[in-house]
Amino acid sequence: MAVEIERKFLVNSKDFKTSAHKETRIIQGYLSSVPERTVRVRTKGDKGFLTIKGIGNESGASRYEWEQEITVDDAKALLTICEPGVIDKTRYLVSVGKHTYEVDEFYGENQGLTVAEVELNSEDESFEKPKWLAEEVTGDVRYYNSMLMKQPFANW
Repeated sequence: MAVEIERKFLVNSKDFKTSAHKETRIIQGYLSSVPERTVRVRTKGDKGFLTIKGIGNESGASRYEWEQEITVDDAKALLTICEPGVIDKTRYLVSVGKHTYEVDEFYGENQGLTVAEVELNSEDESFEKPKWLAEEVTGDVRYYNSMLMKQPFANW
């Protein structure tokens, strides 16, 4: 069983863009968005993915994740039968020290929200925090993409 360990932060400026080494447009929806498990369909550039995530642990930093690449045509077809709401964002990859941050800039009903995630090998692993990181929101369910689909940032 694969376990994903990550910490999530709000981003307080667009300074990260000057250090980004890659950016990709992502469109995603959910076939299931219940807290115990989410089943996500995503187009990421010219690729498609199906991902299943389990419920997070007490800290919210660790949870089961399984992902499989599928054709972009299959992903687009599955997006048509997803629950209402869509997540539209650009993901920027930014190397900081020995880690790579995934910085998501949201559009649509989540316009104005930018979050950064860093994947770790353990929950207590140290990592460099760039100056554009703001408040940590790890474990705050409002910032889960599956919740942003149901309760968009614009409605907070």
